[in-house]
Amino acid sequence: MQRDFGMCRFSARVIVAAALVTIILQTPQILRAAEDLDVVRVRPNLYMIAGAGGNIAVQIGSDGVVLVDAGKEGASDQVIAALKKLTPLPVRYIVNTGADADHVGGNAKLAAAGQTIFTNVLGNPDMAKAMTNGGAASILAHVSILQRMSASTGKTAAFPQESWPTEAFYQKRKSIRMNEEGIEILYQPNAHSAADSFVMFRGSDVVVAGDILDKTRFPVIDLANGGSIQGEIDALNKLIELTIAPIPFIYKGAGTYVIPGHGRLCEQMEVVDYRDMVVTVRDVVADMIERGMTLDQIKAASPAKPYETQYGKLPGVTSAFIESIYKSLKK
Repeated sequence: MQRDFGMCRFSARVIVAAALVTIILQTPQILRAAEDLDVVRVRPNLYMIAGAGGNIAVQIGSDGVVLVDAGKEGASDQVIAALKKLTPLPVRYIVNTGADADHVGGNAKLAAAGQTIFTNVLGNPDMAKAMTNGGAASILAHVSILQRMSASTGKTAAFPQESWPTEAFYQKRKSIRMNEEGIEILYQPNAHSAADSFVMFRGSDVVVAGDILDKTRFPVIDLANGGSIQGEIDALNKLIELTIAPIPFIYKGAGTYVIPGHGRLCEQMEVVDYRDMVVTVRDVVADMIERGMTLDQIKAASPAKPYETQYGKLPGVTSAFIESIYKSLKK
């Protein structure tokens, strides 16, 4: 009996140890890439680069490199150096989730450092240069991002032309297949702005959320560029639908990973918590509006107080969030 009991304890320890090893192997690993940049290995062939402005997703495979977002312009050289440490393969696509400078500022340099996929398809490098972005990597985005980055005739564009998307799509869903993996780009209207998309790597089970999800602060609702509080909530609900929790085998590691526009890698329940926070504050502000309170009175009442420790550390973000909810609801 004692021998059997001892064997059971030994077997239990082996199972627990094996589970711990599995979790450790599947836990994202942070690799120091360059000064001020961190590279997080999310999946065997998918990484997150943090510290270059907005977070950058990096998918690597036999077809080359696919980037989601390009960071700010001033960090481009560091990002290129980090990519060279990961792989000698060229960047083929840059997919943009939004039109803010800390996500698209590096488009031009990173595209120029890459190589169009159509070199292989056309079989003629000179023809490829003539028919594509000068032979550089393609920049893919929803047409709303192109409209934000460019300008009408006679007006000054927000970004130089070499940073603009070279492939724009109008539909709500665009799909490509790179490195033997389906990649979906899903347009999310009127959320953080009117130019937001999620990018989902179906095989890797990773979603890149852009600035719809910012783990460092309250959401930025860019009303001037088409953002709205209801659109933000709708987009967060969609993000939750795209993710899967690691149930029932929690000990085997995470479910779907979500790369936010800023901040650390997260999972489904963290997105749920973030959505619940946004909905709660929205409902409190809506109730105060119904009671006839002014914007100044609502700000003084601190409707986001329970969440300020986590999301309101940066100066002015709480006030801006409350104001954006107020103006969005009043509109």
